[in-house]
Amino acid sequence: MAVRARAVLALLALVMFPLGCARSTSADQAKLWQEAPASAAAPELTRFNDLLADLADRLRPALVHVRVRRAGSSPKDDDSPAEPRRSTGSGFIIESSGLIVTNAHVVEQAEWIQVRLTDGRRFNGRTVGLDSRVDLALVRIDASGLPVLPLGDSNRMRVGEFVLALGHPFGLEQSVSFGIVSRKGAPLTVAAPGFDFIQTDAAINPGNSGGPLVNMAGQVIGVNSMAARNGSIGFAIPSNLVKLLVPQLAAKGKVEWGWLGVSIAEVTDEDVPRLKLREARGVLVRGVMPGEPAAVGGVKADDVLVAVDGTPLDSPRDLQRVVSSTPVGKRVRVVLLREGRETEVEVTIGLYKEREASREREAPVNPKDTPKDSPKDSPKGE
Repeated sequence: MAVRARAVLALLALVMFPLGCARSTSADQAKLWQEAPASAAAPELTRFNDLLADLADRLRPALVHVRVRRAGSSPKDDDSPAEPRRSTGSGFIIESSGLIVTNAHVVEQAEWIQVRLTDGRRFNGRTVGLDSRVDLALVRIDASGLPVLPLGDSNRMRVGEFVLALGHPFGLEQSVSFGIVSRKGAPLTVAAPGFDFIQTDAAINPGNSGGPLVNMAGQVIGVNSMAARNGSIGFAIPSNLVKLLVPQLAAKGKVEWGWLGVSIAEVTDEDVPRLKLREARGVLVRGVMPGEPAAVGGVKADDVLVAVDGTPLDSPRDLQRVVSSTPVGKRVRVVLLREGRETEVEVTIGLYKEREASREREAPVNPKDTPKDSPKDSPKGE
């Protein structure tokens, strides 16, 4: 028995010897990195960091990934079948039964829409309504009990506020970028109806379109729309404009914008003596389209519009914003200055159409009446 015990001990010694050698060799090796000390950041920074991370986690469930297939196009001399074109974008849920906000350019002319939720579920979507003028669209999926994002008051937003831009840029899912509100920007296109868009330095890249721009209270203050070519700034549709348009998109599938049928410009100091004005204020009517609401109501070229239904007009964008958001068919009181004298006319708001916008841009304008500091190749209109 003693001989057997000594044999077992000898065997254990042989086994443990190389293991001990291996441990000592590993311990002697120099580390290729330096371990960070177990110290925390400043309490204020730690709390802010945790708040941002918690906010992003709270927002993600209502974010959706939108995949679209459009009919393809072939070269004129090619008879082969056209390959379908595919693209992706973002959106977010505003109603628990499956109503989703996104951009018009994301789903426009789509023959197939698929919506993927954060939990991985996929649904076929259908376009409820869209408006290309502001680049807003509604998509519906058949679901229930979905998480939603609340719409905040974009009018209360201030330049310099922190914001998060959520979306799926470049097909990468559940992306969050951080920045500030840079300014309340100008309309993104000439046709846009005078509403201020939100400019931000939070990264908005291809695929982010249609995602939410969110303040630190977790409220959507804008819908990501597009970015500058260098990617340094992005633009978002303000939430209050979204609230204005969603009911029409849901009920009619489109937005009926108001229309006057005039080309307009700012009143400059050079216009004051020519138009017999006391000061440079109001909106100058450069041209009136025959047969359109303004002409029927008695508005003439060189009139200076100063108010519509009690709302003062300080710039052409004021007129565009007031008229475009006025219900079609409503009669409004227009206060104007004609050769220095104040007068009032009644105009019935018409319906904006794309063909009318193109005609408006071709409306003749007397060159000598064009303000010297206004762009002659892009007259504003309403």
